[in-house]
Amino acid sequence: MLVHLNSQADLEDAIDTLVKQDPRLKPILEITGMPALRRREPGFAGLAHIVCGQQLSTASASAIWARLSAAFDPFDPDALRRARADRLGRLGLSAAKIKTLKGLARELVAERLNIDVLANEDADAAHNTLTSLHGIGPWTADVYLLFCLGHGDAWPAGDLAVQEAVKIGLKLKQRPAAKQMTPLAESWRPLRGAAAHLWWSYYRAIKKREGVIGGEQKAQETNSVSNYVAVAKPPSVKAKIAARKATGSKT
Repeated sequence: MLVHLNSQADLEDAIDTLVKQDPRLKPILEITGMPALRRREPGFAGLAHIVCGQQLSTASASAIWARLSAAFDPFDPDALRRARADRLGRLGLSAAKIKTLKGLARELVAERLNIDVLANEDADAAHNTLTSLHGIGPWTADVYLLFCLGHGDAWPAGDLAVQEAVKIGLKLKQRPAAKQMTPLAESWRPLRGAAAHLWWSYYRAIKKREGVIGGEQKAQETNSVSNYVAVAKPPSVKAKIAARKATGSKT
């Protein structure tokens, strides 16, 4: 059974089902209260937005995305595919991120990839499809599946906050590693994505701070899931003007 978390009601139904299936989650929910569903923009823009934020501070990531989305409005993969690398570099993108974004754009334009249909695939298969792409690691794949596509069974096994929350909540002796998180969550299929929302809420409740999602993120990075799931805002007029100046465009 495939579940989508497209609304708060979807998430609440999923959490209620999880608590009934696994009594260990009941005291967790009592502490957290019902988690709020957080979503981001889907499609190429959503994935590109996450790529832009990899291994950067919130402020830097937001500034780069504002310039990029203002320079390509609408955010079309063919336009980005054809864009000169030096133009993208002036917007603040690193060479590695330019390579990743242009590679994604080429796959989409050639119709070798349809990232939107991943929401209707098995979570593990969708995860593997994304991580097979250049520059897309587990962290990016998990955030995209959960928060951009609303995949109800996406499971961020490498997320440090979820790992720590599971350790405390399930009274484990050690924080489980990513490879241990998969069997731990097996009983929560096909609602592992809803379980992740619950564990993130639990982490915030007991630690009084947001979590840091793992995967390919460096240990010293402070990017939290909350940085990637806020409602995306369109670029401001100021951002659009700045982007035009950065690229030398007059339009």
